[in-house]
Amino acid sequence: MSDYSRRKFLITAGVSAASSLLLKGCLGNPPSATVTAAPAATAAPGPVAAGDTPETNKVKLGYIPIVESAPLIIAQEKGFFAKYGMTEVEVAKQASWAAARDNVTIGSAGGGIDGGQWQMPMPHLLSEGIITDGRKIPMYVLATLNSQGNGIAVANLHQGKGLGLDLSGAADYIKGFSANQGRKFKAAFTFPNANQDFWIRYWFAAGGIDPDQDIELLTVPSAETLQGMRNGTMDAFSTGDPWPYRIVSDQIGFLGALTQEMWAFHPEEYLAIRADWVDANPKATKALLKALMEAQQWADKPENRDELVQITSGRNYFNIPPEVLTNPFKGNYTMGDGKADINSFDAGPLYWKDPKGSVSYPYKSHDLWFLTESLRWGFHKDKLTDIDTVKRIVDAVNREDLWREAATEAGFTADIPADTSRGVETFFDGIKFDPANPEAYLNSLQIKRV
Repeated sequence: MSDYSRRKFLITAGVSAASSLLLKGCLGNPPSATVTAAPAATAAPGPVAAGDTPETNKVKLGYIPIVESAPLIIAQEKGFFAKYGMTEVEVAKQASWAAARDNVTIGSAGGGIDGGQWQMPMPHLLSEGIITDGRKIPMYVLATLNSQGNGIAVANLHQGKGLGLDLSGAADYIKGFSANQGRKFKAAFTFPNANQDFWIRYWFAAGGIDPDQDIELLTVPSAETLQGMRNGTMDAFSTGDPWPYRIVSDQIGFLGALTQEMWAFHPEEYLAIRADWVDANPKATKALLKALMEAQQWADKPENRDELVQITSGRNYFNIPPEVLTNPFKGNYTMGDGKADINSFDAGPLYWKDPKGSVSYPYKSHDLWFLTESLRWGFHKDKLTDIDTVKRIVDAVNREDLWREAATEAGFTADIPADTSRGVETFFDGIKFDPANPEAYLNSLQIKRV
């Protein structure tokens, strides 16, 4: 049985009561029901080019109300979906990541979703049946939604203890926490074996702290975590925007690090859709991608960020005060605990391009890192057995070819990467990941389970 199967509170999160609880925990402002907003007709519909008429104009895409979902919301609200003939797109708020998993398992025909926003490597795990109790739900990764937009928050209890980007100076303090406090240092994330889990594990391990032995790692809803940070029973939390701003502005804690500092311009979340839907609707898939690309280009313009805040913060979407999103969308982060503030547009979430090149294009090399990191920590080791297996899964799930076709048809040829690899990636601690030699990356790591 997978790690996921043993986490019964997540497995059952698809039921309404648990979903409501997890939404409140993960997101802070649960909707009373799934809401789908009508598109604002700012992008004139069609006419769709001859031969490009979508096989269907309907699709149901799930999203979690955090900044990673902005391109899907903008494609709907600014009329980009309609422009390419996808006039009946439903952008449906999901109660939790587990609920999204459950909903894509049943598909839209069963009242669920066809795909949408995902943490990595969830599409690969769905495809292999790893997080669905053996039932394989083949998925295609179609685009990267954004880069960056995450941080690691630390409770105020630990101010002045050296919990910053480099944890090596705080390693003894963290490892000795149990002897001094009667419990291990507790760190949390909202979903296991995916992005936020990876970020916090890398941070600790780079500082010489074994996340499986020296601390206690938990999957915990954000609201419970925040209360724990307030009363001193929760110590750190891997979280996506807009949570870093809220944690600091509410004086709950400070930011140990931004993930942007750990890995500049790292991929964050993705658009992935059920393979059976894509295979049946290749033109509709490319229409969705063209609309997404235009939305990403729109969202990346600094002059549009104020409007982006107003749209995404609304009741139909995030349902939070606009000021909570303003600073993250502008790349302004108050770090706290004596750290210098970070004020750079390039430090916040980016959607179309960054200084390393394309954000939207789904590099296979990035899929490979997420699954190699899964190998590192021994996640799902009965199914993720070696690098060759991982590469096979990447090739089956990643459909960068469809992204290229859509970009070419839309005329975005100047922004098409030359290779499926972004090349060697360098992390803040000097560790390098060469997609041509992932084994060397694994061998270079001091703390690992493989």
